[in-house]
Amino acid sequence: MTKRVALITGASRGIGAAIARALAEDGYSLTLSARHEPELQAFAQTLREQTGTDVHVVAANMAHEDDVRRLATAHAGEFDRLDLLVLNAGVGASGTVAELLMKRFDLVHAVNLRAPYLLVSQSLPLLRKTATSDPQRGAKIVALSSITGVVSEPQLAAYGASKAALISLYETLNLEESGNGVAATAISPGYVDTDMAAWQEEHISRSDMLPASDVAELVVAVSRLSSRAVVPNIVLSRRGDQLWRA
Repeated sequence: MTKRVALITGASRGIGAAIARALAEDGYSLTLSARHEPELQAFAQTLREQTGTDVHVVAANMAHEDDVRRLATAHAGEFDRLDLLVLNAGVGASGTVAELLMKRFDLVHAVNLRAPYLLVSQSLPLLRKTATSDPQRGAKIVALSSITGVVSEPQLAAYGASKAALISLYETLNLEESGNGVAATAISPGYVDTDMAAWQEEHISRSDMLPASDVAELVVAVSRLSSRAVVPNIVLSRRGDQLWRA
């Protein structure tokens, strides 16, 4: 069987690194992307040594359109196959609607929404080609959204809006592309124990946050579904009495 291939953004640490490790252990070859190349290269080398998988590295800033286009081109040039596209790169922003600067709002939407939109559009020809070559499994897109894209949180209007738009985007993509064998799933977790959630440690202990490995498990599970299955959104809540809170 032809070896499956995944492209993962925001892959050098946190959720992205957990997903990369899980997919490497499941037999995937990988293209990993993140902003900081030394950190990314070090992680890629660790994966190669520990799993024996083929790892290609492309440093890219998702806020820059040229970098997003270059990433799609570099992956296609290296593997000419894309079974799974994982859109994990993202930035946060905390602040009320009255106070949050538009500069920050624009960055959040550039990275969390515009870049995934562009990367998917650039990757669709290769996803369709892969789906055609493997009609039973098809090709998959998984996007890291947030529970704040499902139920709003104070102080997270800009971030939540970008994640809600991401969920809507991939529901529409399923209407357009699932018939071609390309299915998209948003995963919408509460706070995950990563650097990005460290600002909440005074209010939520790290032991109550979700482990990144739980998100990775869901990505692997979605990747194993047949081409006939479409899972638009998965909400992953934290334990306790605040089921629909981040």
